[in-house]
Amino acid sequence: MSATGTASLKVAVDIGGTFVDAIAYSPQTGEIKVHKVPTTPEAPEKGVMASVLGVVDDLSQVESLAHGTTLGLNAILQRNGADVGIITTKGFADILEIARAAIGFDHMYDFQYAKPAPLVPRRHRLGVPERLDYRGNELEPLDQAALIEAGHYLVDTCGLKSLAVCFLHSYANPAHERAAARLLRAEFPGVEVSISSELTREYREYERTSTVALDAYIRPILNNYLAALEGELALAGFTKPLHIMRSGGGAMTAELAKQAPMTTVLSGPAGGVVGATFLARELDLPAVLSFDVGGTSVDACVIVNGQPSEVHEAEIDGLPLLVPIFDIRTIGAGGGSIAWMDGDIMKVGPRSAGAIPGPVAYGKGGTEPTVTDAAFALGYLDPAGFLDGRMAVDAAAARAAIASQVGAHLGFGETEAARAVLDILVARTVGALREITIERGLDPREFTLLAFGGAGPLIGPLVARELGLAATLVPRAPAAFSAFGMLMSDLEYEFAATALRPLTDDDLATLEPVFAELQEQAAAILEAQHVAPGQRRFTRTLDLRYQGQEHTLSVEIEPGASAQAAFGKFEDLHRTRHGHAMDSPGQILSVRLHAVGLQPKPGLPKLPGPPAAGPVPAQTRPAYDMATQDWTGFAIVNRDDLLPGHRLAGPAIIEEGTSTTVIYSDQSLAVDGYGHLLITPKDPT
Repeated sequence: MSATGTASLKVAVDIGGTFVDAIAYSPQTGEIKVHKVPTTPEAPEKGVMASVLGVVDDLSQVESLAHGTTLGLNAILQRNGADVGIITTKGFADILEIARAAIGFDHMYDFQYAKPAPLVPRRHRLGVPERLDYRGNELEPLDQAALIEAGHYLVDTCGLKSLAVCFLHSYANPAHERAAARLLRAEFPGVEVSISSELTREYREYERTSTVALDAYIRPILNNYLAALEGELALAGFTKPLHIMRSGGGAMTAELAKQAPMTTVLSGPAGGVVGATFLARELDLPAVLSFDVGGTSVDACVIVNGQPSEVHEAEIDGLPLLVPIFDIRTIGAGGGSIAWMDGDIMKVGPRSAGAIPGPVAYGKGGTEPTVTDAAFALGYLDPAGFLDGRMAVDAAAARAAIASQVGAHLGFGETEAARAVLDILVARTVGALREITIERGLDPREFTLLAFGGAGPLIGPLVARELGLAATLVPRAPAAFSAFGMLMSDLEYEFAATALRPLTDDDLATLEPVFAELQEQAAAILEAQHVAPGQRRFTRTLDLRYQGQEHTLSVEIEPGASAQAAFGKFEDLHRTRHGHAMDSPGQILSVRLHAVGLQPKPGLPKLPGPPAAGPVPAQTRPAYDMATQDWTGFAIVNRDDLLPGHRLAGPAIIEEGTSTTVIYSDQSLAVDGYGHLLITPKDPT
């Protein structure tokens, strides 16, 4: 269907490591148009523009444009960000080196484990005289001359273009950091400067330092990219603000994203979680596993009662990050993940063939077999119809690579080798999903797997079979579902401040001025983005713990709430998460204010017409049935031919150009009123 010629289009675009997905939605007609192009790593804005212009010819028709990107995340994972210098309080330059003594669960019994090297080498970490106490009172003024001298060493002598500033106790009083930022930006106008208090106002010195160092690490890359993209959009006639997804959901203007790049580090996967949350609420699904499979990774998140799991402290490749973020479990296991031999053991991922050279089947120079190549070898993907026939592929080359580089090493035939690639991918994925369900006291059998991304509908039914899930739901336009989620986003911001004190009514009363200050900051940002007062929403939360505990749980409170009410919510949540409560008083660690600027959103219209009856038009093609572990004839169905009310028994393959859904002989498919595909186990009777 075409979006060209309609006014007030809403457009979203999601760039990943392999493909760029764009979606255009017309609120007037409900029409959706999707376009997918390969990522252009050397100039990512070119791929984004190509995808956008594939869904709308005239950008003056576009009412809003939302964008999610993993460029910052990829820079961290691949360690190709900017060279960073850190200026901190004198005597604390080694805090990144000291880090934490604790070892994560993943490496607790790994005697060869070595913690990641500091992102910033020792020669680029300098301390300057200044000091505040833990309440924010000045003990020693900022030595401005020493600050400028440190800046000249890092910029002139070391040649750095990005600086991070993190002073002790700046969470309590950011005055010294703000003064340092003004001085450094004036002295070095061509240098990026990040300060910790603009990212987080919480204690934990190591985590704050790591966060601001990561921000400085990706700031030049993201800011240069956003500037280039805004320039390309302007040349094409786009005059509205560009909005960037936040890692914790919601969107912000590109100008604000440039001021805090770290808040966008998981903006691509966040769009999928927002979309999954929207569908869970609209379809009244109490337990959903968001399951986004792209070219390089699987991103999964738990959504219970319409609320996605969130955290305020995360980790990226061993480096802590102290910003609000969806609790997304990411593993390197996507369609482009490479199958390789580690001695006599086959592994799948985390290395990916990416967009260039890509899987062997793409014919762009890739020589290592991938998950996509295995799917071709098992008959799931049609070489003639890949990407709606817009991309030529070589399935014979894919089968040959699987046979020679996997099968020959394992003593397997081509089919066994290809099946083993998918088996290992599913095993890795199921392990990650068990961690965020079973290990948290959740029963995966009660969950619906919402499978999207280019490879999600292909992998999802396999994962559901292995975990015993209730159902797999494949939404409309699954390849661009993360971009669809971005259309559902409001403008969202979170503000926090450390407020260490007992949980009593008197102490709660002393926090009113803190909440008022945070709300004033939030209102100013929403006002700058022309959000009307009636469209603003503010939510207060407290980070609470038992006295003597290290970590906290967040509970929402109303203005004027009593300490007893807040503590009751905390204990209920503690019992749910940890199975018990303790006979200890409560303690406040931090206060948070979540600000939302409500934006118009597309609805979820049902497809017109009465429920369909009769058989679904289908051809057949031989493919491998995981249920019977044998080749058989699969019904091949064009998704456009599936109408609400249609039912289909497996084995079947549903093709829609940018994505392929595979259901096996022990599964059935039904189409709901919105055009979503619901895959469930067949009734054993």
